[in-house]
Amino acid sequence: MVEMDSGEKRLNELGYKQELRREMTLFKTLAISFSTMTLFTGITPLYGTSLLYAGPASLVWGWVVVSFFTWFVGIAMAEICSSFPTTGSLYFWAAHLAGPVWGPFASWCCAWLEAIGLIAGIGTQVIGGSVIVIMLPLVSLTTKPASYVFTHFETAPDSTGITSKAYAVILSILVSQYSLYGYDAAAHLTEETKGADRNGPIAILSSIGIISVFGWAYILALTFSIQDFNYLYDTGNETAGAFVPAQILYDAFHGRYNNSAGAIVLLFIIWGSFFFGGLSITTSAARVVYALSRDKGIPFSSIWRKIHPKHKVPANAVWLCAAICILLGLPILKVNVVFTAITSICTVGWVGGYAVPIFARMVMAEKRFKPGPFYLGRATRPICLVAFLWICYTCSVFLLPTLYPIKWDTFNYAPVALGICLTLVMLWWVLDARKWFKGPVRNIDVQDGKV
Repeated sequence: MVEMDSGEKRLNELGYKQELRREMTLFKTLAISFSTMTLFTGITPLYGTSLLYAGPASLVWGWVVVSFFTWFVGIAMAEICSSFPTTGSLYFWAAHLAGPVWGPFASWCCAWLEAIGLIAGIGTQVIGGSVIVIMLPLVSLTTKPASYVFTHFETAPDSTGITSKAYAVILSILVSQYSLYGYDAAAHLTEETKGADRNGPIAILSSIGIISVFGWAYILALTFSIQDFNYLYDTGNETAGAFVPAQILYDAFHGRYNNSAGAIVLLFIIWGSFFFGGLSITTSAARVVYALSRDKGIPFSSIWRKIHPKHKVPANAVWLCAAICILLGLPILKVNVVFTAITSICTVGWVGGYAVPIFARMVMAEKRFKPGPFYLGRATRPICLVAFLWICYTCSVFLLPTLYPIKWDTFNYAPVALGICLTLVMLWWVLDARKWFKGPVRNIDVQDGKV
């Protein structure tokens, strides 16, 4: 008799039967989780803006600071994932940790925060990153000294309207905060991962470790390879002053070889990672939609929860996520502020979804928590407290203005857009959903260890 997988056994105990194909190894789960963390898609578009605010030192050390606090969030989530290895992950955790009274409301808020963040964020990384990190400094005709990279700060230019150096530093590390999340993708894949109660936490923590190292190396490679800081933002340069990483690549290759072909090749690697990162986020988003529809938390749940009979994946949920993302992405082609707003909503929604189960875990009675193989013991509450406060700070700074004076074409519309989304979700809860949404719905009974 084949022994039941430990992740499947725990899934049955939580009230769910195995429907998805459980064949992913730790490596596959880690690969998807790492791809979702948007190394290139996070750093590349925002590098130039962050560098402009406060210079290289703020950008370089900002990544280190954000990585440090991200570990607290990841460790807190890893413990919960080990205990609740389900595809619903965050919203399922919130429901169980918040208890029978507040569980449905916490689950509802968490589910929609995460869904908003995931769908707004859809938009090889190890290999591609290695090529760029190694090749770029070698190709550059000259490189900046270490003193410039690690200790030099810039004053925000007059065009930004920002006079406070502290505020400029806060804005300069947004690139790090935007890039260092998404590790919950491993949790969304736990119903398809072998030994998920063990491998899920390992994948979460490993992806944070890998992205921390590779992200810092990528930032260092770009910063050391700067040839002329002021020329990067010159509207008369080869990228019209609009795409700083591309200009750094161009300057490096053109300066040494008088040819930009190498820069174009590296840009194709970056653009390719955008595509694969989008696939990974779509994979994660579809699992959230599937889990939420399985618990009848969205309209037409019977459609979105269907599993493809052959491939055993939530195909309808994938198509739904892709369709919504196309609709969200079309306005970006015409209106630049839409991109900024969607980026901020993605981060606030996604990271804000982390806060609900972490806060619930922090305040719940320890005797009510059934730990998995990864258990923090007495360290749980201090770690959860630091993680929760860091999440609150991260969400707050993404709602701040990034340019002054505030005008229609410079206003950060993220607070407005997020406010509208949350208002609709709350109205739905008050007027209707609270009457029928009770959180995760069991579709299996386990008694005396038997299904």
